[in-house]
Amino acid sequence: MKVREWEGDVVFLHEVGQGAADRSYGIQVAKLAGLPTPVLNRARQVLTILEQRSTGTSSSGSVAAVLDDLPLFAHRPAVEKPVVDPVYERLDTIQPDEMTPRDAIELVYELKKLRDVARRS
Repeated sequence: MKVREWEGDVVFLHEVGQGAADRSYGIQVAKLAGLPTPVLNRARQVLTILEQRSTGTSSSGSVAAVLDDLPLFAHRPAVEKPVVDPVYERLDTIQPDEMTPRDAIELVYELKKLRDVARRS
């Protein structure tokens, strides 16, 4: 396929030309296919490492060693801890059968305060 790059994107010219392409356009095709940005970013990182190693600008090694050194699926974004809602946290500690009517009313006010604090932060 004949292609051109324009402002970082690939434009397919819908014309098949003789011979091989001058480079790979896999990442651009993946972008056109709608792959998520983190996947595209990781692919660019891996491609950069492979290109550096193939041109000798990085530490050398066999192709197998390079591929073994690139754990494609090992990169994991940091897992965020779920935000604990203080209202639900407090509800987990309540023993309704042990409460007096007065305790229940005070609890409602306490839960409202917790909710207001959580909304502000």
